[in-house]
Amino acid sequence: MAQLRAFAAVADTLHFRDAAVVVGTSQPALSSAVAALEETLGAQLVERTTRRVLLTSAGERVARHARRVLDALDDLVDEAESARRPFTGPLHLGVIPTVAPYTLPTLLRLVRDDYPELDLYVHEEQTHSLLDGLASGRLDLLLLALPAGASGVDEIPLYEEDFTLVVPEGNALAGRSDVPRSALRDLDMLLLDEGHCLRDQALDVCREVGAAEAGATRATSLPTLVQLVAGGLGVTLLPETAITVETRPGSQLAVAHFAAPAPSRRVGLVMRASTGRAAEFGQLAESLRGALARLPVRIVG
Repeated sequence: MAQLRAFAAVADTLHFRDAAVVVGTSQPALSSAVAALEETLGAQLVERTTRRVLLTSAGERVARHARRVLDALDDLVDEAESARRPFTGPLHLGVIPTVAPYTLPTLLRLVRDDYPELDLYVHEEQTHSLLDGLASGRLDLLLLALPAGASGVDEIPLYEEDFTLVVPEGNALAGRSDVPRSALRDLDMLLLDEGHCLRDQALDVCREVGAAEAGATRATSLPTLVQLVAGGLGVTLLPETAITVETRPGSQLAVAHFAAPAPSRRVGLVMRASTGRAAEFGQLAESLRGALARLPVRIVG
């Protein structure tokens, strides 16, 4: 490649001394490099006279190709340099649906303000799909409930949040802050559909106290779930970060808090154990903890 750069400099300047200055070498070394390229290609590229330098017809054609090759090489070097810098280029982030609406505004503001050169792409999918995407390389990083339950990954915990009980407005439990978990035995518990990790977490809470799911009524999203509660079909569990969004004034919903220790979940980042961006993702996690501290969560890690 040094030979090609030497010849391109000669082709641009038509002067060996000036070309040597451009390349940053001595004139004899430049002449040797051009001669070596001619020998490799088996063609004379330059006519050397005592007064001027001319390109042969072969030299003119090679010069055009040389410029394209060197431009492409420079682009490649720039791209590699950019890839080595943290928080630049694309980042495909997978987020579960029971986290995305409540933490993404905070995360997106952080990226916009602190990492403007990061091209963030967000993918909202269920846990199993996100883990498949991470393993295949389709996704770079996940934000989901921990533990992920997958091999070949590293986890960075961010926060823990309590589950709260959402009931219809006017329910006897509305507004209480000391609800025992055993109260779930006497309630019709509505849950998300299969595939949502929040469903599994809610089921674990129910199993602890011997409570059962209410019939066959299920929802595919938290907004639908709380509408079922508002309609009087039962009660449900929501993570604390979802309360402000899903139980706005006029929603005909009320909130009750469990007696300590309340059931909770842990949320964090998940990355491939083999990723070369571990340090970058660790720094992102630290910044995220600071930003998420404004939410009703307990920062961990």
